Amino acid sequence: MLTHAETTHEHGLHSVTAIAELAGLHDAAAAGSGLPCQENPPDLWFAELPAEVEAAKSLCGACPVREACLAGALQRAEPWGVWGGQLLVQGAVVPRKRPRGRPRKDEVAA
Repeated sequence: MLTHAETTHEHGLHSVTAIAELAGLHDAAAAGSGLPCQENPPDLWFAELPAEVEAAKSLCGACPVREACLAGALQRAEPWGVWGGQLLVQGAVVPRKRPRGRPRKDEVAA
């Protein structure tokens, strides 16, 4: 099973190694060591619960490839997940995950 950062080029995604190399971080690229997405459960980056999403976002805070990860995810229009410390939904950054069952934030035209 591939981790969040190890998804393959078949799906148009970059590996941690490629992202780290783009960011000029050859030591981190060597093994992907020290990167939060390599040291934590992969499901955390695609969590359903808002608290888990916030936990994943906070883990990205000190990541040396955070900016390159986010830039790559935005370029690829990732459909969802935490990338570079931000939550993406349908390829765009959203401020926070809303729990299921909550009313819409915006009014719907009837």
